[in-house]
Amino acid sequence: MTPLADNPFATLTVIVAPAILTNASSVLCLGTGNRIGRVVDRTRALKTAQARLAPDDARRGAYQEQLDHLHARVRLLLQALRCFYASIGAFAAAALISIIGAGVMSSSASLFQAGAALALVAGTIGVGGLVVGCGIMVREVRLAVRALEAEAGLAPPSG
Repeated sequence: MTPLADNPFATLTVIVAPAILTNASSVLCLGTGNRIGRVVDRTRALKTAQARLAPDDARRGAYQEQLDHLHARVRLLLQALRCFYASIGAFAAAALISIIGAGVMSSSASLFQAGAALALVAGTIGVGGLVVGCGIMVREVRLAVRALEAEAGLAPPSG
């Protein structure tokens, strides 16, 4: 097998892969942040609508149920956002460690191996954060779909 130093493409891959994964994490952060904003907007609209209801209105319970679902969704979204932010940090650390490791690999083999191990750990943490965050997002989307189905059932028939 060719040593990493003899293959410039391998070194480039080690440095570029975390950068691409950092970009993917950033895009997921943006999308998750937008979803949080939509949940907050919907919560405010429901609270306003609920405040306009009479105290004995039968819809009050349905509104509260929707608000409870929104609260669960925002908790999931915040968990996912934390995972994605952790991934960004881990991928940035992996890229920096890889760059430093590429610079010191000629001076010390043991230092290079330690750097490679650190970069691998950081990259693994980053990928783990993406996987966990995406899993949380799947749960949040399921809640959103259920809430939409329930809300559609509450809507008065049009026509």
